[in-house]
Amino acid sequence: MDFTDVPPPAPEADEALIKVEAFAPNRGETFLLERPAAGLLPGKDIAGLVVQAAADGSGPGVGTRAVGHPPRGGWAEYAAVPTHSLAVLPHGIDSVRASALPLAGITALRLLRTVGSPAGRRILLTGASGGVGHYVTELAAAAGARLTAVTATPERGKRLAELGAAEVVHDVAEAQGPFDVVLESTGGPHLPVAVSKVRPGGLLIWFGQASRTPATLDFFELLGGPEGVTIQHFHYAGAPYGPDLAALVHLVERGRLHPEIGRVADWTEAAGTLVDLRERRIRGKAVLTTGAAR
Repeated sequence: MDFTDVPPPAPEADEALIKVEAFAPNRGETFLLERPAAGLLPGKDIAGLVVQAAADGSGPGVGTRAVGHPPRGGWAEYAAVPTHSLAVLPHGIDSVRASALPLAGITALRLLRTVGSPAGRRILLTGASGGVGHYVTELAAAAGARLTAVTATPERGKRLAELGAAEVVHDVAEAQGPFDVVLESTGGPHLPVAVSKVRPGGLLIWFGQASRTPATLDFFELLGGPEGVTIQHFHYAGAPYGPDLAALVHLVERGRLHPEIGRVADWTEAAGTLVDLRERRIRGKAVLTTGAAR
C-alpha cells in the first residue's frame, strides 16, 4: 500500500475540518483497493479535533473533539466531514474507542431498528466476530433478545458470550432453530442454510456477503422450508449519521456498549493491518492512530 501527500481537503459550507487522531478501516474497504478507482480516498470512521468549523455555522466549534463518518477521505491527517455526520465526544472517551464506532455501530443500531423490539425474541446472527457482530450481540442481549452467535473459533465465541450471546456455534448448520429473526452477513452457501433456520412467518435480514461468494436459493427448497419467511435486504447508508453517533457515544459513556478493538497500531503499519483485517486475523475492529491520538 502506497501513501501519497495531498493538500488538506477544502470543506464545503456544511462541513467541518477534522484533524484526525485515529481512524478505523473496515474490511469491505480493503476490497476497494483491488481495483482502485481514480481518485479513491478511502476512510469512513474517524475521531479527532475540529480545527475549522463549518462555514454555515452548523456543528461543533473549533477545539471540539468529535467522532465522524465522512463519505470518504478518512485515512488521512485531515478529513472534511458533514456536520450532520459528527457527534461531540465527552472527555471520558478517547479517539481510539470513538473511531471504532461509526460504520459498525451505526449498522448495528439500524439493523436492530429494522428488527423491531428484540425483547423475548430468538435471534440468529452469522459473522458475529466482526465489528458489527460485537455491537449487535451486546445491544440485542441488553434489549432482552436470546441471541445465538455464529463465529469461527472458541476464543471469539467466548468474548461474544461475555457480551451476552445466549449460545455460540461455529457453523450456521449447528444453530438450533427455529429463530424469529436471522441476521445474515456471510452469503454464499450459508444463506440458504440460514433461511432454513427461520420460523414460519419469520424474518431473515441479509446485510452482507463477507464470503464474497454468490448465494443461490432454490425456489422449490424454499417452498418446502419455513412457510411465509420474509427475506429482506438491508443497507445501513442514509444520512444524517450524527444522531446515531451521539447515541453510540452515550452508550459507551454509560458503560453499556464496549467497542471490541482487536488491534491498535500507528498509521505507518496500515498495510499489514489491512491485510490482516481482510484475512480475518483481527477480532472486532482495527484502529490506526496518527500520532495525535488522545
